[in-house]
Amino acid sequence: MSDAAQPTAAEVRAAAEAVKTALDRHLAAVERRSGEEDPAVYDAFNELAAAAEAYDELLYDRYDEVTPFEIPGEDTLPPYTGPEEPSALSVLIRRDYAVAEPQRLMAQARRVEAADEEAPDVEASGTVHGALGLLFGEFEPDEIASRHKEFGLEEGDSTLWVTAADESADPGEWLQAPFEEVDPERVVCRFDVSTVFDEEFDDDIEDDEDEEDIEDDEDRDDEDGDADLTELDGDLDTDLDTDLDTDLDEDEDGEPARLEADR
Repeated sequence: MSDAAQPTAAEVRAAAEAVKTALDRHLAAVERRSGEEDPAVYDAFNELAAAAEAYDELLYDRYDEVTPFEIPGEDTLPPYTGPEEPSALSVLIRRDYAVAEPQRLMAQARRVEAADEEAPDVEASGTVHGALGLLFGEFEPDEIASRHKEFGLEEGDSTLWVTAADESADPGEWLQAPFEEVDPERVVCRFDVSTVFDEEFDDDIEDDEDEEDIEDDEDRDDEDGDADLTELDGDLDTDLDTDLDTDLDEDEDGEPARLEADR
């Protein structure tokens, strides 16, 4: 960062004071909390997190120093404050894709153009931008999601939010800005899909497999020990049988000789 863009010492000091103020407000909200999901505590927490993050950034930009605080991400939604019996709802969906194979994407768009007798003379399938417009205009989003590889797309993260409303919106009311007034406190439920979850699941499987490998090694050691004991028992039995047979042979050969000598 250039010297001209660096924050002043006064700005860093002001950010530190903002953290102190936010800390006091958070403590006061916690002391007055009305329940486990008190909105006031939630708001105070967010204010404290924002103030701490701003101070951390200014401190680093000015002095190349960091704080020991880690601001946790918002893994959960805020407490629901919408109607108990919603009379209307909105379903908000976001799906991310990467254009993995542009040529495949444009080839699919050319098929759509060829099948459309009323298509304009200008070919839109010659560019990725135009091909996307053709495909998403021809197919439903759910169908594209289920056939994304056929269209040369690679899935990214996706999420679906179901939000509650007091009444249905008027026709065309929100079309100009459909996602501007999303209230997280009115989300009834949400469903997220991400490779992050798959990696965490794979890590759990690897940990389980490591534990199983250790148990298998211990079982093999036990089996080897049992086998060694069995082999040892067999050797002892063989040695005992051999010694016993030898003693009997000596007795059979030696005892008659002594009897005859006595006679």
